[in-house]
Amino acid sequence: MPRIISITGPMRKGPVELQVIGAIPAYTTGVLYRTGPGRYKVDTKEGNTFRISHWFDGFSQTHRFQLVVSEDAGSGVRVFYNSRIATDRLVEEVRKTGTLGHFSFGQKRDPCKTMFHKVQSSYEPSQEASISNVGVTLSINMPGLERNCPNKQGGRRWDDITTLYAKTDSSRFKKIHPETLEPIGLAEQKDLHPDLDGPLSASHAKSDPKTGDVYNYNIGFVPQPTYRVFCVSATTGETTILASFTAAPAYLHSLFLTEDYVIISVWNAHLSPKELAKGSLIEALEPFDASQPAKWYVIDRKYGKGLVATYKSRAFFCFHSTNAWQEPSSTDPSKFDIVAECVMFETSDVLHRLYYDMLVSSSPEAQKSFKRHFSDSKITRFRLPLIPSTPIAVLQTASVDWTTSEVTSLELPTLNPAYITRPHRYTYAVVGRGKSTFFDGIVKFDSETREVKFWHEQAQSPGEPIFVPDPKGRAEDAGVLLSVVLDGMTGRSYLLCLDARSITELGRAQVDGPIGFGFHGQHIPAGGVPTGDF
Repeated sequence: MPRIISITGPMRKGPVELQVIGAIPAYTTGVLYRTGPGRYKVDTKEGNTFRISHWFDGFSQTHRFQLVVSEDAGSGVRVFYNSRIATDRLVEEVRKTGTLGHFSFGQKRDPCKTMFHKVQSSYEPSQEASISNVGVTLSINMPGLERNCPNKQGGRRWDDITTLYAKTDSSRFKKIHPETLEPIGLAEQKDLHPDLDGPLSASHAKSDPKTGDVYNYNIGFVPQPTYRVFCVSATTGETTILASFTAAPAYLHSLFLTEDYVIISVWNAHLSPKELAKGSLIEALEPFDASQPAKWYVIDRKYGKGLVATYKSRAFFCFHSTNAWQEPSSTDPSKFDIVAECVMFETSDVLHRLYYDMLVSSSPEAQKSFKRHFSDSKITRFRLPLIPSTPIAVLQTASVDWTTSEVTSLELPTLNPAYITRPHRYTYAVVGRGKSTFFDGIVKFDSETREVKFWHEQAQSPGEPIFVPDPKGRAEDAGVLLSVVLDGMTGRSYLLCLDARSITELGRAQVDGPIGFGFHGQHIPAGGVPTGDF
């Protein structure tokens, strides 16, 4: 079993060149950003060691890999790396106080301390950017937040990385310098539109692959739980609320987008607003109730029709949607269905399995539970049939087209970004097959043939695979995957480049130290379109 170590990760202000082994294709030139937790332990001034409890609460760190073509044609792509912890002030506060006195995902709190260290408002982000722990996903040139910097290409191309924003499952944004990675400032969704004043949102917004318009939702709790689904125009920066509806508040990490619709699936991770106000999202989760159906809300995004349909389906939990699209109905040729793919869990128990005690291999608890983290996760396609042309109030039923038996225990799904909002064949993800206390391989799943291909090596733990398409390729799987991998034997990380068709290694760039297991990232080709969610 690989050695999963306590990671702080290297932190450098200036980029350093990495040793490249093998060959990385020239079309990958550009920038790969990664974000997620870095360190999770702090030595306090009292002589104790403070530990972050949950993986989702680790002190955020941003990483930047710049890939450039060497002037020497024979030496191939060169890779430069820099990173920065984005929570300096928060780490210092913890060092002084010995506690995390801010809203968290699942920090286990000491009642003796927290009763005297109550957060004045759980939902209020600190005005200090380096004290706000925001670092789950990244947005490149996010429209609407930079009024003086419109996207002249109408959202279609990102020839210059003007701004970089980090996001989490709240309504706040953290602005980060795109080169030095220094935290600059904070913004909120209500800066986009005054009605977006609720505390929660999705880390994974969705962007239209043609226009660059960005879609997300905001949940407010007063006077009753209300979802507001909105669009930010990439050309004008203006924000429009597409629909508002009352529904059970839930922890929704992502949403779905088709050519004509935004789909919000309120799966079974319902929240108690009263408990949420106490400062911990995981403690506000209501018990998973398999007897309660998940609800699906279909919102028109082109013609101003608002909420057009509501569906119910079997109960489930999910972190990540993969893709969604519209296709003609088999029962009524005049109408169409929505197909929505995601990584589905049978329950929300996985949220309780992601504490550091269950992930770090030196922990006794990890030895007991390392095979269970993602054991019930499967790629699943839901079908929402007969989408109405005009809004209806009837609750309809969504069914499961299929769910994988060929591959399980997977997460962080990605695909070729050219296939967003249209049918795709290949899904890529990390997988945990019980050979590590965490992820131990990368999988490619073919939804047509059900063929499964793996990349795995002893004691190697990869992160989310980012698909970079080959501009000269026509096939859906023509391209490469970029993943940050920890070598559990040496304690060093590297940037891995895999051929997306064969899932075989083409090259790697070695980092002189470990990089913390992160969440998500984006690759921005030189003069191209980012690959990843907004």
